[in-house]
Amino acid sequence: MQLDILTPEHKIFSGNVYGIQLPGIEGSFEILEHHAPMIASLGKGRMKILKDKSSTESFEISGGFAEVLNNKVSVLIEDAKAMA
Repeated sequence: MQLDILTPEHKIFSGNVYGIQLPGIEGSFEILEHHAPMIASLGKGRMKILKDKSSTESFEISGGFAEVLNNKVSVLIEDAKAMA
């Protein structure tokens, strides 16, 4: 699925991924291919990009929104700090 992660200043990530784990305001959730359409509010926490089944990239975020539509995920956040 296509994933785009944007802040007001720049694009953090754009590409095809296996999935993404996000910190929702009521708990963490995961989006995989062909997820139902939705819009979700994000809280403070860890965002984990699942590039494939064995490769990941993590960021600490402070909140934002995620939209899923037609096998594309758009994540709009205030800022992100890469985690080791």
